[in-house]
Amino acid sequence: MSKLLAILFSALILVQSSNISFEDLSKLNVLLEHANYHQEIYGDSFFEFLAEHYGEDMLQHENDHQEHEELPFKHQHDCTHLTFDFTEIQMFNFDNNQHSFIQIPFNFFYKETSSLFEKPSVFQPPKLA
Repeated sequence: MSKLLAILFSALILVQSSNISFEDLSKLNVLLEHANYHQEIYGDSFFEFLAEHYGEDMLQHENDHQEHEELPFKHQHDCTHLTFDFTEIQMFNFDNNQHSFIQIPFNFFYKETSSLFEKPSVFQPPKLA
């Protein structure tokens, strides 16, 4: 069940990232009718039709008929997010009184818990032979 759910979610992400909406899917009938119109009038194949309306020849063929606005996948989704920062400028007065440094007397010292007058020879530097 979890594998099926993962496949469905990944397919959903794939469809959403390709920018296909339900409006485009509902306009597929218009696409097929317009492709048939081009085949009857101009004798274009389906791939020539796609090249004229969605490919390199789109700018040359754009103004020939008025049905081009109704074709699917012709929408422009330009998302522009403008952010405005409305902050109120407040003036703060900070006191810059510098206090003189007071030296704290050191009233503690470190006392080794166990001390030997002679350290063991293991921790001594090597001697010359």
